[in-house]
Amino acid sequence: MARKDLLDIASLHREEIEFLLDQSTSFKKLFTRSVKKIPALEGKSVLMLFYEASTRTHSSFEVAAKRLSAEVTNFDVAHSSITKGESVRETIETLQAMRTDYIVVRHGHPGLPAMIARQTTASVINAGDGAHEHPTQALLDAFTIKEKFPDPRGKKVLIIGDILHSRVARSTSTLLQKLGVEVAYLGPGSLVPKYGPATIPRFTDYEAAMAWAPDVVYLLRVQMERQDVQFFPNVREYHRVYGITTARLAEIRDKGLYIMHPGPVNRGVELCDAVMDYERSLITNQVENGISIRMAVLDWLTPGGDFPKQEAYAARQQAGSSLLMP
Repeated sequence: MARKDLLDIASLHREEIEFLLDQSTSFKKLFTRSVKKIPALEGKSVLMLFYEASTRTHSSFEVAAKRLSAEVTNFDVAHSSITKGESVRETIETLQAMRTDYIVVRHGHPGLPAMIARQTTASVINAGDGAHEHPTQALLDAFTIKEKFPDPRGKKVLIIGDILHSRVARSTSTLLQKLGVEVAYLGPGSLVPKYGPATIPRFTDYEAAMAWAPDVVYLLRVQMERQDVQFFPNVREYHRVYGITTARLAEIRDKGLYIMHPGPVNRGVELCDAVMDYERSLITNQVENGISIRMAVLDWLTPGGDFPKQEAYAARQQAGSSLLMP
């Protein structure tokens, strides 16, 4: 089943998720080669439309597109007509005239990538919309976990922090559950939603959450910019109650747990400095895997929705050809 856009995780079928994770494994093999490019998207154009600041997501999408031989255009919002009052729709109409094939969108308003997708024949990828969704982050998180647990069914992931404002928590927990992974939330009562899937336990006490026996501890960045009121006394108190302190890291090491974080890390808030050197920290792995996942997504989507790439892949694999061959 071909798709034009990637806007959320909820609409993805498990087969599509598994397909993208499998293709990411193949694309990651490129990283060890002297020539890291393939001509999969040669002649195609990718527009980076970021209304919010980003380092990891923006740079990994750009690297991914270039490794697939696509042309990349960075739309400079700060120096565009948007600052003169141009609407998003007017901007898209202008960009549509440029005949771009893919638009990677990050915006603070939930649902805006979906709105853009309805107005263009280009494939639209949601790179984060407010506190709503971040589908490629969820995919790279799942890919990172599957590298350690090839069959992740029954494994447990404890997501700690600002669940209320986190598009990462929403997308990643949805995707992991589709793969049979158990998910739980931990955080201040003010930052853990009272409503949501009944299948996700909610904790406000660190010790009680650890008694749930997670395999992976996933720390979220405290998003001060999305908090219009004070949800906890101060960052020092947050670190003491919910952060991975030096003492807690020792306990995590003894239990052999993995640690993840989507970045950027607030050191001394979500975690202590020593976590970055912890042998089972997967934070660097997540950054690296972001490139291969986004390569898989770009190569999978079909601008205009007129070519079933999944069927083409299946035919090539059945014939014994390699995805990485020109």
